[in-house]
Amino acid sequence: MPVPPVVRSRRRTRLTCLALALLATAFAPASASAAPDNPSPRHPCATLSDSPAWYGTNRARIQQVVDLYAPCGAAPTRARRTALGGTTPVAVFDWDNTVVKNDVGDALLYWVLREDKVLHPADWSSLNSYLTPAADRALSTACDASAAVGEPLPTATDTGCADEIYAVYHNATTGGEKAFAGYDHRLMSPGSAWVAELLTGHTAAEIASYAERARAQNLAAPVGTTQQVGSHHVTGWIRYYAEQRDLIHTLTRDGYAVWVASASPQIDVQVWAAGLGIPPDRVLGIQSLYAHGRQTPHLRGCGDIPDGADSVLTYVSGKRCFVNQDVFGIHGAAAFRPAPPGRHAVLAAGDSATDVVFVGDAIGVRLAVNRNAPELMCRAYDDADGRWLVNPMFLQPLPRRATPYPCSTTGYTNPDGSPGPVRRDDGSIVPDQADTVF
Repeated sequence: MPVPPVVRSRRRTRLTCLALALLATAFAPASASAAPDNPSPRHPCATLSDSPAWYGTNRARIQQVVDLYAPCGAAPTRARRTALGGTTPVAVFDWDNTVVKNDVGDALLYWVLREDKVLHPADWSSLNSYLTPAADRALSTACDASAAVGEPLPTATDTGCADEIYAVYHNATTGGEKAFAGYDHRLMSPGSAWVAELLTGHTAAEIASYAERARAQNLAAPVGTTQQVGSHHVTGWIRYYAEQRDLIHTLTRDGYAVWVASASPQIDVQVWAAGLGIPPDRVLGIQSLYAHGRQTPHLRGCGDIPDGADSVLTYVSGKRCFVNQDVFGIHGAAAFRPAPPGRHAVLAAGDSATDVVFVGDAIGVRLAVNRNAPELMCRAYDDADGRWLVNPMFLQPLPRRATPYPCSTTGYTNPDGSPGPVRRDDGSIVPDQADTVF
């Protein structure tokens, strides 16, 4: 079967004109492109706003690094000339629970289920190649009688069907059997891909409109709001972190190219990122392939993994691949490896194991938002080269973890999903780490 063309990020991304018009007119971003590499020397470097949500000296340390590499000011600094080769400095942010509180992929899935937007597939396993036979049977039993193939499933009222789709998202059937198997746990998150795959058959413009409506609903809802999806009461609100908004605006003013790398559907994140003035072609997410103007269940590849193989997305090592490939122009198998000098982000930020590799590649500062994710927090607290910063969540921070992170034994996830010790670049094992920033 020929692989359909892909909706690509950067130069190759081609959302429909209607989708792009929606993004452009709905949010009116402040800037459509990165700041020039050599702005006027009269342009002063911007200063981060003070906020008690910045822990300890984190704000000051970030400001120091931003200024060190920024092209604003009288002349490019030595650090920028030597480390970046004179190119525009780059900052890369994860999105969910890093730039915003809560998860925009969750929000889109919940909206889609509450609004009957999942089209009944002819075969559930065609949506995701890692779906187990048990999950395929469970979905067929729960949903197939509800609508004809190609018609919307009535998930707003059919609790059983909505519950099964929701359960599969969390990698289990309602009967407790595993939903996905056979994937590389450092390249793929089938549950994350499931959100995008459930939109198979829709146009890019339609998906953008669903994301925009979910965004409006979640921003308008009071903090703490829940909503019902099937028989579940789930999160019903999202907020942009004021501190991350300020950091992104400061970086943009200071001449940085700000990118987003997320394991939520790319069109969804583009809608949200536009609210901070980040243009669509600087957003990396789960990128679906399109045929005849409609989304297919297949995914864009990365590095030496071709389009339609459906085995990699913006997840752990896959996230590094897409950053290296689409931000820094590194192609083939090399995109999965550490980039050569001059092709690194200055600043990177994340909150989970999804982000640990690309955040660790930053050469200036690596910001870990503390959500108690073991592998990320093991590396951040170990701080082997002094470039990691740990900050509590800017809104509703978690309490202190009661026991140390098990870095020396089970903090790392191997490609087959088995646990192992977290190791430094030299192969030494990271000792268990206490949670001290909360």
